[in-house]
Amino acid sequence: MSKKKKITKKKTKKKPEHYVDNELFFVDMTAWKKLVTKASETDEPRPPITEYIGSCFVEIAERLSHRPNFINYEYRDEMVGDGIENCLMYAHNFDPEKSKNPFSYFTQIIYYAFLRRIQKEKKQMYVKYKLIEQIDKDHLFPRWVEDTEGVDTAESKNATADYYKLTEADIDKFIPKKEREKKEKERLKNKGITLDAFLKDDISEDSTDK
Repeated sequence: MSKKKKITKKKTKKKPEHYVDNELFFVDMTAWKKLVTKASETDEPRPPITEYIGSCFVEIAERLSHRPNFINYEYRDEMVGDGIENCLMYAHNFDPEKSKNPFSYFTQIIYYAFLRRIQKEKKQMYVKYKLIEQIDKDHLFPRWVEDTEGVDTAESKNATADYYKLTEADIDKFIPKKEREKKEKERLKNKGITLDAFLKDDISEDSTDK
């Protein structure tokens, strides 16, 4: 008596559904763009975006803000708000004839809106940092941080910068040009080099390389 072989069907893995239906998003954007073009030709106000398009903007901004490089910012809600606002401002620039990927287009808009918000917030933090640096002549701020925040600042190279979540790169970026030149002069002076001589050598090296 021959044994019947069991036929096992291979399970096909379902592709994970994207949180935004890019095809439907494209269809809605294309239809809306036609209305925008028509309104522009007749000098009428630009039509509002559809509810679905608006929900896509919100969903993309929220999901992007939960990425590891964004989620820990205290002003994440402001970042999301900026991203959505930028989408509303520049939605009319989307061209269905050039791109069939509105998801990628608006993700990029939101991404750069996030970066601008981060720079804006860090600049404000830098202003506060410089204010503390100028008035805290007795270096009491680290002790205040320890007493109020319960943070040990003993091993911190710059407790004030750490409190305002500023890296050395952040601080260097926001230093005014004159102050940066002054620091460079002091650094070169300690090495026995004048800034003029340093720049002169730098220029002569560039000319010989050409």
